[in-house]
Amino acid sequence: MIELEEIPVERMAEFWELHMRYLVDDGIIFDEDDRAYFSGREYRGILEEHMRRDTDRHHMVYFRRDGERIGAASYCIYQSEDGKCFILDFWVFPEFRGNGTGHRCFEALQAYAEADGAKYYELNSEKEDSVRFWKSLGFAEHGRDEYDMPLLVKR
Repeated sequence: MIELEEIPVERMAEFWELHMRYLVDDGIIFDEDDRAYFSGREYRGILEEHMRRDTDRHHMVYFRRDGERIGAASYCIYQSEDGKCFILDFWVFPEFRGNGTGHRCFEALQAYAEADGAKYYELNSEKEDSVRFWKSLGFAEHGRDEYDMPLLVKR
């Protein structure tokens, strides 16, 4: 069984270290400009500020199985709008990938988010293997965002 552990703002340092490793190792960022942006105060400060909001609060969570952290996610449920849960990051640590672990982590995230008001899910993804993963969960292509990144949605 997969459980979610909310990460408080005060304990974000470890998450940011894991997040950067994920972004680099999974080929999401490639150059020093991206590294600087994703490790900088602008990006991290905005997300941490959004974690403190009362409405449409941003969540950072670890996925846990048998008490062990096996992955992480970052998302926001826009309850003040239409209940969209925008998934900013979602990953299973490499040593736990395979055997449906990602599917079970998303199912746990979905149940957790729906208990908090999520009505549907949206995310950006352009890597072929990631798109294939999300489509296997029922996500469908849904245009592009303001940065011309492909969007996927699950209703």
